[in-house]
Amino acid sequence: MNAQNKNKQLLKILIGAAWIDGIIQVEEREYLKRMAETNGLSEEIELKDLLSELKPVHPPQCYQWLEEYLGDNPTLDDYQELLETLSALIYSDGDVQMQEAQLLTKLQLLDPAQESPKSAFEKILKTIQKVYKKAVDQKI
Repeated sequence: MNAQNKNKQLLKILIGAAWIDGIIQVEEREYLKRMAETNGLSEEIELKDLLSELKPVHPPQCYQWLEEYLGDNPTLDDYQELLETLSALIYSDGDVQMQEAQLLTKLQLLDPAQESPKSAFEKILKTIQKVYKKAVDQKI
């Protein structure tokens, strides 16, 4: 995949991540526009439509884009770039919503640098435990 297509796909993921909690915050909107301009993607028709916010991106679409971007065997560089840009977007408004935390958790499960590969069941169980603990902590 060439750099332009990679950046376009990455921006689509970021747009989906901004929508994951149901609303795009002002800081997220500014971050997305800055990313589009920096990468020369402001005039891409598909991205322009997504950035217009006329039609929300639903979580399953965001997760699909995420999996397409990383593929079956993501490189450490691709993973790191995705993690850094997603984290910057998510933390841009100073408030991490549960859906955003779940997205980052899912991304962490796809980390190609994990030293000891775990079974899919163990990964899912660990994710559920983290989400449950966070939910319980917020209730207290």
